[in-house]
Amino acid sequence: MIDIFLSEMLGTGMLILLGGGVVANVLLTQSKGFDGGWLLINFGWGLAVFSGVFVAFSTGGHINPAVTVGIWASGAEEFGPDIEVSAGNFLTYVAAQLVGAFIGAVLVYLAYKKHFDETPDAGAKLAIFSTGPAIRSYGWNTLTEVIGTFVLVFVVLSFGNWPGDLGPLAAALLVTGIGASLGGPTGYAINPARDLGPRIAHALLPIRGKGGSDWGYSWVPIVGPIIGGIAGGLLAGALY
Repeated sequence: MIDIFLSEMLGTGMLILLGGGVVANVLLTQSKGFDGGWLLINFGWGLAVFSGVFVAFSTGGHINPAVTVGIWASGAEEFGPDIEVSAGNFLTYVAAQLVGAFIGAVLVYLAYKKHFDETPDAGAKLAIFSTGPAIRSYGWNTLTEVIGTFVLVFVVLSFGNWPGDLGPLAAALLVTGIGASLGGPTGYAINPARDLGPRIAHALLPIRGKGGSDWGYSWVPIVGPIIGGIAGGLLAGALY
């Protein structure tokens, strides 16, 4: 369990450090990447997934509770190489992913500390840590997250019993495609740890002028991806 925890914690931490970092680069005042646009964010998150899956490759590179629960729902016998599907291992994966996401978000803050100080827009600061809807409608926002995460998990499981079989580059391209195609309405969390861990970091860190952490929306990027992950796992289990 220690090996699982360290692998998934480090992989998810790398995911959030590079993924949150590209958002900070685009949104924060005086950053050299300021106003780089949506596609830069898409590509940055794809490469963050590439790096995170590589780091956590020994445990299947889940770096996402929705992937872990999707594998369980698919009826697979292993979460990763020689890692049996069990409640204890599931909880270890998810705990590691949440801790790693929190640590990665803290590192983003430290890397961009002076730019956080210079940026007046509290909404931009929150967007570095967590997702939010372009048009707030909780039911439709949840559906968007369900669809996006279903695509992620179903395609991942179409290539094997765990994401490691898919390969880091293919996983990166898949997430880039989901962001470019389905990311507009909600910012495509498609990962409960990706949103919750950094949102907690946002609430706790002494960020100048940060505003609220939008806890009223926080359940959407948790519930939507879990439902989508289960649906993707069930269909993949039925077909493959």
